[in-house]
Amino acid sequence: MSARAAHLHNQQGFTYLVVLLAVMLIGIMLGAIGTSWKLTMQRDREEELLFRGMQIQDAIGRWHQPQGNAQQHVATPLNDLKDLLRDPRTPATVRYLRKLYRDPMTNQDWTLIREPARGIVGVASSSTERVIKKDNFPDQLQDLVNKERYEQWLFVYKSGQKTVQPAKGP
Repeated sequence: MSARAAHLHNQQGFTYLVVLLAVMLIGIMLGAIGTSWKLTMQRDREEELLFRGMQIQDAIGRWHQPQGNAQQHVATPLNDLKDLLRDPRTPATVRYLRKLYRDPMTNQDWTLIREPARGIVGVASSSTERVIKKDNFPDQLQDLVNKERYEQWLFVYKSGQKTVQPAKGP
């Protein structure tokens, strides 16, 4: 083998090592980006879980404590979340929710929390995934502080709890 051929053979080995090193670095970087992306997506779903859970909790509160002359009716247990879309107890159209939200963590139906006398009083996620957010919750969600899993985040209306009234349109 000539000196030139030996030099080219050694160059090819070096190039092969550089290419292997580049592929390895790209793999590590993609893995880090994938982990970061997964965490970002979980944070977004967690934020959506808080929003949807509070919307349903407030709607259940308005069901159990209706206000205004148009919503006077006999106290009735809430047996189905669909009744929050249109209250069957009133002749007028009364809506407590604009749409029936799904659990954003599992994209399934909510786990319903019931009481014998009042029917559905809250919802919870069925996700056993570990939570990211552990504190800095709004006042009405202080029960969520230091919970480990999303299934422990209970969005429950309690008697005497203030509900957020929807903004009135023009």
